[in-house]
Amino acid sequence: MPNRAKAPKIHEIRELTLPRPRIHQLDNGIPVYEICMGTQEVLKVEVVFQAGRPYENMPLASRATAALLREGTARRTSADIAETMDFYGGTLTSQGSLDHITVTLYCLTKHFDALIPLLTDVLTEPSFPVEELGAFIDRNKQRLQVDLTRNDVVAYRMITECIYGPHHPYGYNSTQELYGALTRDKLQAHFKTHLTASNCQLFISGKTNDAIIERLNAELGQALPIGTPSIPRLEGSGAPSGKLHLPHSDTVQTAIRLGRKLFNREHPDFNGMFVLNTILGGYFGSRLMTNIREEKGYTYNIYSSLDPMQFDGYFYVGTEVGNEIAWPALKEIYREMDILRKEPIGKEELHMVRNYLMGNFLTMLDGPFNLAEVVRNCFSEGLPLESFEEMVQTVLQIDASKLQELANQYFDPADMWEVIVGNPT
Repeated sequence: MPNRAKAPKIHEIRELTLPRPRIHQLDNGIPVYEICMGTQEVLKVEVVFQAGRPYENMPLASRATAALLREGTARRTSADIAETMDFYGGTLTSQGSLDHITVTLYCLTKHFDALIPLLTDVLTEPSFPVEELGAFIDRNKQRLQVDLTRNDVVAYRMITECIYGPHHPYGYNSTQELYGALTRDKLQAHFKTHLTASNCQLFISGKTNDAIIERLNAELGQALPIGTPSIPRLEGSGAPSGKLHLPHSDTVQTAIRLGRKLFNREHPDFNGMFVLNTILGGYFGSRLMTNIREEKGYTYNIYSSLDPMQFDGYFYVGTEVGNEIAWPALKEIYREMDILRKEPIGKEELHMVRNYLMGNFLTMLDGPFNLAEVVRNCFSEGLPLESFEEMVQTVLQIDASKLQELANQYFDPADMWEVIVGNPT
């Protein structure tokens, strides 16, 4: 019998390998990445299209298209779709990110045959009802009106616009006018141009089998038109650095955003910056959290983020503090970045961050759905699966001198955009 009074021995994670999916191809050329794992009879089907902001002919077309895909087809109303999903205990979602439109189906394996025709309808014959588009526009106009009263939202919108410029796909912000300009014809055009087999990848995970792959081919492999590969448009650019202060009346807090343009996951410095960002502000024990929250008590939450997209990426620090301590908080943020530039990271801290990240990586491989997310992130961004193991090796092997070198290269205050929204005193 195990001794329950004695804790088990802790073992460090020294190696992680990403299990490889089975790869199929549908008749119309769509690649299918299959992860057959798990003990429960459930499935997750993700259909990912290269149809995000870089491919738009008008702003917000991608977001609106994704939101309205499930709101009716040539054969079914939105109520019919919802009723069918409820009857079989399934879930169908469609969402747009900066680079992609993703339609996801969760269902029991035994009900896949009943629900795949519905998924096919949504992906081939959405009707984009005018009344649903009007409701989408009204909801988002109201939400935007509320969001623009929040310092944190305004600061985030401003820093991304500063970094990329107001006309870049990653930099433009939604407005009342842009929502009002959306039309059914624009959504249909975006759908017909970009939601095709040439721009599609399919990820299926859970209790799969050969019959399910065959059924996918009989449905999506025949119904989705081949189309032509979409070409991204990345016009527009922001200034390399600067300072912007926007007073915001009737608020007791000031939002601080500090950041700069960086790169996507393909860049040779991305993995090292991932570790460095974690140390600065990427987890609860980070330096920003320890200093500005725990020691100074300036804020409840402060973080730094390394946000990669398919074609670019950026780094930023974010927090909200009382108006009276905004300038001291900003000074401490710069101070922590300066320390990383001037002093090597201690062995104990680096060891702790390594263990934290390796634990996160282990969680990412726990179960078929988590594993499918890792595989999807790699392939949808054009990366090989080996990039996961390369990240693991970087975490295990990177040393303090390399991290200090990266800090000197990318944490120079002269290269940062500083955005302050509020009324600091």
